[in-house]
Amino acid sequence: MPDQNRPPLDNTELAQNLQRAAELLLEQGANRFRAAAYEKAAQSIRKSTVPLWRIYEAGGIFGLENIDGVGRTISRALQQLICGERWPLLQRLQGGDSAETAFASVPSIGPKLAKRIHDELHVESLAELQVAAWDGRLIALEGFGEKRLRAVKESLLARGRTSEISMRSDGGACTDSVDLTSEIPVSELLDIDDEYAFKSIQRKIIQIAPKKNNPHNRAWLPILHTTRENHHYTALFSNSDHAHAMGTTKDWVIIYLEDHNHRGQHGRWTVITSRFGKLRGKRIVRGREKACEIYYRERAF
Repeated sequence: MPDQNRPPLDNTELAQNLQRAAELLLEQGANRFRAAAYEKAAQSIRKSTVPLWRIYEAGGIFGLENIDGVGRTISRALQQLICGERWPLLQRLQGGDSAETAFASVPSIGPKLAKRIHDELHVESLAELQVAAWDGRLIALEGFGEKRLRAVKESLLARGRTSEISMRSDGGACTDSVDLTSEIPVSELLDIDDEYAFKSIQRKIIQIAPKKNNPHNRAWLPILHTTRENHHYTALFSNSDHAHAMGTTKDWVIIYLEDHNHRGQHGRWTVITSRFGKLRGKRIVRGREKACEIYYRERAF
């Protein structure tokens, strides 16, 4: 439900958010049909005579999907905006997204705990969070008990298995999209990493000015929008505090998946240069090291 402590965004404001996303996608070289989807939804919202927060209040996310041009992905974006939350895609396009946003979306992990996980454990994605949940690092974090750990594990496993449809305590419908973080082949992710590296060096992609760690508001962060079959990806260097502290802002690459289809598929990965073991000096997907070993072994033959 909308945050009772603040007035919900009206239709004009919601449409402006979608319109801004469409404009940024076009400016940054994304697939024009992807940008057009946000444009079309914004136009439909402007024409609506009923406030969208009332539609959401009455029918949940399914009510929003009945609006012309609004599918699963955009309906979830509208849900976040109506409920007073940040919209990760727009934050990312504007250079302001962080791993903490993804962690805070996991039940039993709020914004404060998400920040501690990121700062103290130095994990950058949900895949890495899942590894930390099983290897003992998460439970070792102060204030992280067995009950909370169990809830986090169950949530992360469910995200990887299937789309979930449940009911909120107030009776409204709540739909989770499908997290493909553990399913996309590392070969595809490393290919995107290669494309990002090449186009960054050749200056063939736009550079944006991130809101964080950028006191002079300089446009230095290359952002790539690319596709593989029906998947839409965004890639950019990590701008986290930890990446700056480690001097890896030109090495760690964050890749996002956010697709416009009925399942609302999404994912997030971190690609780095390995410094240890058999994969030393090679680009790997953090949390998918075993799969990377197999990938490089097969390429050697």
